[in-house]
Amino acid sequence: MQTFQTTIQVTTDDLDDLNHVNNVRYVKWVEDVAKLHWFTNAPKEITDSFLWIMLSHHITYKKPAFLDDLITLKTYVPNSEGVKCTRIVEILNGETLLAKSETKWVYMDSNRMRPTRITEDIKNIFL
Repeated sequence: MQTFQTTIQVTTDDLDDLNHVNNVRYVKWVEDVAKLHWFTNAPKEITDSFLWIMLSHHITYKKPAFLDDLITLKTYVPNSEGVKCTRIVEILNGETLLAKSETKWVYMDSNRMRPTRITEDIKNIFL
């Protein structure tokens, strides 16, 4: 299973009234790292014709993040079947797990806006 990761630094735009990262920002980061993983690994001829739509999302918050923290977003796809896949995202500050999400995605033909079977080529991008 292939793991993809990126690092970001918490800015004032990420903070809520309690001066820690807003929970909504974590959800945005989950979407951002999934998108970055897709566009980094998939060839342009595929990304031009196919996209992913979030079906369901579950996130568990463990610890807060604060201004200037250096956050690692780590993601992997443990399984895919038919037109759907599951993506895990771990949000870390150093070795400390801040949040973990499990998201179900559906693979779509962007021209027809219809679900499309995930081929072995697509699976190989992530697995």
